[in-house]
Amino acid sequence: MSFTFEPLPFPPSLEASRFQGFGREVKGIHPRDILTDPDAFHKMEDALYRHDILLFRDVKLTPEEQYDIVKAFDTSAKQYGHGNDHEKAKKTVLHSYLNTIPRVPQVQVIGHGTVRGHEGLEELKLKHGHHKTFHKTLIPPEDEEKFGATRFFRWHMDAALYNFDPPKVTALYGIRVPQGPEQVVWYGDGSEDELPVPLGTTAFISGKVTFDILPDEWKSFAVRARARYAPHPFEWIRNAKAISTGFGIVSEGLETPFTELSPWEEEKRKTYPFLWKNPVTGDLHFQVHPMTITDIYVDPLPSPITERKGKYPEGGHITDLKEIRAILQEMQRPGIAPKVLDLSKENDLALFHNRGLMHSVVGLFQEDQIRLFHQCNLASSDSPKGPDSADIERWCGN
Repeated sequence: MSFTFEPLPFPPSLEASRFQGFGREVKGIHPRDILTDPDAFHKMEDALYRHDILLFRDVKLTPEEQYDIVKAFDTSAKQYGHGNDHEKAKKTVLHSYLNTIPRVPQVQVIGHGTVRGHEGLEELKLKHGHHKTFHKTLIPPEDEEKFGATRFFRWHMDAALYNFDPPKVTALYGIRVPQGPEQVVWYGDGSEDELPVPLGTTAFISGKVTFDILPDEWKSFAVRARARYAPHPFEWIRNAKAISTGFGIVSEGLETPFTELSPWEEEKRKTYPFLWKNPVTGDLHFQVHPMTITDIYVDPLPSPITERKGKYPEGGHITDLKEIRAILQEMQRPGIAPKVLDLSKENDLALFHNRGLMHSVVGLFQEDQIRLFHQCNLASSDSPKGPDSADIERWCGN
């Protein structure tokens, strides 16, 4: 079967030299055909990890096919990335944004507006993430209307970060995509950064680029660091507020005390490396959820290294949330600067490398605008691999 991978156009804001291998449009094959052609699947799998996003335009896809495609990348995975315990989900910040298709519970309906008679669901009131429901500071409504001003809502990788391991691949399938004037992201953090965006787009950042642009002292820290996440992390932050870039939580003590969370077990809490190793390229992707982390563990510099300098050369265990968030802000904020951000309007089917990217919804809709997407990702059968000894030697060496 003959098909090709064509480069995606870059938005004008992008520092294209850092993204030469990022994103491909797949032409000449329907995505479901990889399910019956092993050679085509292996070629697609290799391309996904090399390019992070694969885009298929103008395809018809059932929820069952979408699930089967995602499962092909992790054949032992069975359930939705956050599980399907809807009673527990009601206590989290995610509950109002997800709607399960009854016959395929691994596929969620997301978007904006009221939709009736869709995939066995009588009526859906879809809710697009708007910063006024989650951010500490707000854009005045008159500026939203006059300038089309908006924000990144919440940067994340698709992951429960408790009990379930992060999905390898997410499939985002656009069914109805509203059209409208371009909007502009106001970062609101004193930087004066702004970014023109299409209406209701999904913004992506590359974990590889986020790591690549770090100063050496932070690279040395990153290869030695592990992130510990809260139990029921999205319940833990349900009363907290995000910073204006959507890339962290304001430290004001509004996190739910562990004793007031739904019942939880210590052994189900998750600790992952800061850097997740790409299984095809060997690249390191900076993948830390900045909102739900409670601890940072840092290993000391390897003993053969005689010059004990840089960040935490002797290692450490950081538990102060304000300090943790300051560290992550310094490390991750450069990754959402306008010159190193990729925007992709998912009006067809996008497969993306969930362990190599972070993403956020963007924008605001009018009440009568309908955005309808199907999203599928599966809790993985294994956990992400971190840096190996060669990576540590490379980035911590004298």
